[in-house]
Amino acid sequence: MLSQAAEGVLVHQSEVLENNAVVVQGRDGVLLVDPGLTNGELACLARDLRELGQPVAAGFATHPDWDHALWHAEFGDVPRYGTARCAAYLQDLLAKPDWKSLVAEGLPPEIAGDVPLDLFGRVTALPAGTAYLPWVGPRTRIIEHPAHAPGHAALLIEERGVLVAGDMLSDVLVPMFDTTADPIEDYLTGLRLLEAAADEADVVIPGHGSVAAGQVRARIKLDRAYVQALRDGREPDDPRIGPSAKPGWEWVGDLHRAQAAKLG
Repeated sequence: MLSQAAEGVLVHQSEVLENNAVVVQGRDGVLLVDPGLTNGELACLARDLRELGQPVAAGFATHPDWDHALWHAEFGDVPRYGTARCAAYLQDLLAKPDWKSLVAEGLPPEIAGDVPLDLFGRVTALPAGTAYLPWVGPRTRIIEHPAHAPGHAALLIEERGVLVAGDMLSDVLVPMFDTTADPIEDYLTGLRLLEAAADEADVVIPGHGSVAAGQVRARIKLDRAYVQALRDGREPDDPRIGPSAKPGWEWVGDLHRAQAAKLG
């Protein structure tokens, strides 16, 4: 089911991992960002779009993680964009003869047999430095940064005041790091780039968790405090871990402890 995040911006949330697929209404169709996750959920999203009366005009993958690079045949054969680094990562993955097995290793066991991979990762690279998404709809600024995953990008829907944050600024997941030479500083750089756009965003849509109005800077502050605590070898005072974690998300504490052991 689609819910409204802002004028002309809708969200379809998966039951698993609370993944948010974002629908931005344009003149000739919609921009579809990070659709997921199961066959049934993707078919439901396609049905919702038919009832909306708008075809999919373009897609965008915020980054190359499996749950952000999915697609469904009913969305149509339209341009599916990503940053140059995101697309290159996916192309390298798809070139491996056992890529489906590699992707399947990361799927949650409860849906491992129900995630469509036939159209996974077929992302068209935007030229490096592309500032705005090439589509007929609200001006959509691309904010590429080095946090979390190769070629990660947030989208700022300027005319709607919406920041689509990808796998950052979540109220259920703590920051997760890429395997770069300095993942903590890379994450802090990503947060600085998002913060530079914060005054233009009234609503934040994270890749996982709840959509929030008026909380962009608060979410940035929470993520930054977590990252700085790991950098400094301190235990974060973070509501997403420990006894205050959202029911069903207690495993994020285990994720945190693994990250702290590796990066602290």
